Amino acid sequence: MAKSTKELKELIAQGGLNERLADIYVDEALVPYHQKRYIAAIENFEKLFGEQEVEIYSAPGRSEVGGNHTDHQRGKVMATSLNLDFIAVVQPTSDEIITFKSDKYPILTLSVGELEINKKEYGTTNALVRGVAAGLKQAGFEIGGFRAFITSDVLSGSGMSSSAALEILIGTILSGLYNDMKADPVFLAQVGQYAENIYFGKPCGLMDQMACSVGGLVYIDFEDVETPVVKPVSIDFKEFGHSLCISDTKGSHANLTDDYAAIPVEMKKIAEYYGAEVLRQVDPAKFYQDIAVLRKKCGDRAVLRAMHLFEENDRVDSLKAALEAHDFETFRSLITASGNSSFKYLQNVFATHQVQEQGLSIGLAVSERVLDGTGAVRVHGGGFAGTIQAFVPDDKVEEYRAAIDGVFGEGSCHVLKVRKYGGIKVC
Repeated sequence: MAKSTKELKELIAQGGLNERLADIYVDEALVPYHQKRYIAAIENFEKLFGEQEVEIYSAPGRSEVGGNHTDHQRGKVMATSLNLDFIAVVQPTSDEIITFKSDKYPILTLSVGELEINKKEYGTTNALVRGVAAGLKQAGFEIGGFRAFITSDVLSGSGMSSSAALEILIGTILSGLYNDMKADPVFLAQVGQYAENIYFGKPCGLMDQMACSVGGLVYIDFEDVETPVVKPVSIDFKEFGHSLCISDTKGSHANLTDDYAAIPVEMKKIAEYYGAEVLRQVDPAKFYQDIAVLRKKCGDRAVLRAMHLFEENDRVDSLKAALEAHDFETFRSLITASGNSSFKYLQNVFATHQVQEQGLSIGLAVSERVLDGTGAVRVHGGGFAGTIQAFVPDDKVEEYRAAIDGVFGEGSCHVLKVRKYGGIKVC
């Protein structure tokens, strides 16, 4: 039930939401930070819209554990939601207007009565919001207007999928305000991908949205994109004495769109040789027999990227089996193999047109030196710039953090936890 902004601030300040916050963010030590964060968000809402009855919604960022660049080929992935998120303080309205402000960005408005694709909006936040609303409406869900203040501690450009988290946040808000939270998380992920592909103009796969929407550590098989197989993997990395570290190498994503787009294009070039739409539909044994011909027809990099896809799909199955068997040594070796494959075959660690900028390579090299045969490290997310992921022994976390921060600046290394929830209504 909605509460007034004044009531919510008092409830949070008095600790009435502490148990809920500890549950969501998986760390009691983070509760004071989130108390202040939530109260500040409510106060920002009040500055914009006055004291109102509101609800609060949350959607997390994600970390890819295995399956680098396989989802767009209907491959297999392992991914997890993280205890960094978008939160929104929201009030439904009786009109069709969505009005929201996000942190330091300008106020945005749009009408859910106008859901046509607008190519002039490609690449904008409005396009994502409009696309999510359109996807829900097309599926028969109710949609309507709302006012919101949105804030995020998901690192932008980090490979944690801030755009997917926003899509899931908007979908969850519309599900909560107008549909009694009846929109299924898998469906909301598909709606988010639809918004990004069709309204935003980015040909992404489905992994980011799925990990943000479903929550927890999950194995996903996208062979049937309409009904992907989603299986939770119940594990706590504390059991293995390791922490998950995501480190920002501070590289710019500018001028990298063509590099990202070339990966699915080249993989599909191999698939098209066999009359298939995506590589998942190609027999790996036949591919390996035909490499000499494929080199001439499609080019060497396309062949190498296809090799990565086939081997990575198998690795994801092995990662799942290793975790379910509580075999961390095998899991660790598979993460290392996945990272090596991304570097050597997928080739998404640096862009060939700007070889003087290799922050990811530096981050990987520094990590390997500190880890010294322990833990595991790999490129994280789309690659070319951004973040690396490391599983670091607990007794080396501070040494590792100091080394990464020493190269890339204080606060570059983030020690994170697996969050069990996807998109949710907090209160």
